[in-house]
Amino acid sequence: MLYNLLMGSNFEYFDICIIGGSIAGNYLCYLLANTNLKISIIEEHQQIGLPFQCAGIVSQKLAKITQIPKEIILNRVKIAKIISPSGKLIKLSGDEHPFIIDRVGLDKYFYDKIKDNPNIVYFLGEKFKTFKYINKSSKKHIVIETSKRVIKAKMLIGCDGPLSLVGKHLDIQNEILYAMQIRVKGKFDENEAVLYFNQKWKELFGWIVPEGNKVYRVGLATSPPIKRKLIYFLKEIGVKFEQKIDQQGGMIPFGLMNKLAFNNILLLGDAAGQVKATTGGGIIMLLTAAKLASNCIKLCFKENDFSKSFIKKKYEKPCQFSIGKELKTHYLIRLILERFSDKDFETFFKVIKTHHIENLISIYGDMDFPTKMLIEIIKNPMVLKFLFQFVIKNPFILFKALRLLK
Repeated sequence: MLYNLLMGSNFEYFDICIIGGSIAGNYLCYLLANTNLKISIIEEHQQIGLPFQCAGIVSQKLAKITQIPKEIILNRVKIAKIISPSGKLIKLSGDEHPFIIDRVGLDKYFYDKIKDNPNIVYFLGEKFKTFKYINKSSKKHIVIETSKRVIKAKMLIGCDGPLSLVGKHLDIQNEILYAMQIRVKGKFDENEAVLYFNQKWKELFGWIVPEGNKVYRVGLATSPPIKRKLIYFLKEIGVKFEQKIDQQGGMIPFGLMNKLAFNNILLLGDAAGQVKATTGGGIIMLLTAAKLASNCIKLCFKENDFSKSFIKKKYEKPCQFSIGKELKTHYLIRLILERFSDKDFETFFKVIKTHHIENLISIYGDMDFPTKMLIEIIKNPMVLKFLFQFVIKNPFILFKALRLLK
């Protein structure tokens, strides 16, 4: 179909075509709304923000990056409780006090801000299928085929999630973890977010996140079989699956940030792998990257340069310098935790509790940018001794760390 249409002139013309109308696509479009660029957003779902697929715990940096209405913040937690496989726990507190947000509301907030802009058009309930480059006056354009139309644009932005079809066409593919959670009424502590580590779900962790009004988001992110593991986890913490108010599920890209820049194309958010490997969260990272992407896109149109080299210089490199370094730290921490045995957890928890590392984490802890905290912790001789012994048993970690430092 696309080839046949290329031979004709049945195009809809836009400067930019964004694939994906979730937080990444909506926020980027919001940042570009004050330009005269004509933008289309292709979203496969009929409603913005649905289906809900997020535990919704975000650091308070959210309020510093962008203005959000108070009603989107459902709760704030004061303590993070981390529980080892044997049930030993560490309590961390500090100034972070992360938000528990209405994730659907956050997606809709930016959509509502821009939906009436005459230069911005949303095509809901429409799927991206493929794209093709065409040359016009020695400059490349992109023809995008969806399930309902063909669009001609100067730039294509892939914000289409962990299984990004835009990325797939560019030979970019994410490693995937699966997440599932239920919302329940409960009697847990509304000031605490609780994380459960266990070899049965070693790729990430289980969680209890207090939404407010005695409602809790209880879930798990791991490799398959996800539902069987979730039911086991719920049994361990005394929650029955049948108690659920509702349930959500989704996928999390796992690993390092991908290549971001291509001729006339850039990737953003989950599609770009801009997700923390320690938590599976990515809102702060993608919002930070979206600002860099917005600046890059404006420069592309100002300089009339949509080349891979220009986009790499103005977007990919700044991302690598800012969030990229921190995402590498998250990935390294995750590689270590994933290989912790039950005995390693017990030893590490003992080191943390007996050498006042909890206080260091509370002081230097940062959900999004953990490198500074990690450096402070490693200064402790007992932590350094533990890590040295761990690396001797797991030399793969050392080789991986050296590669990440390149």
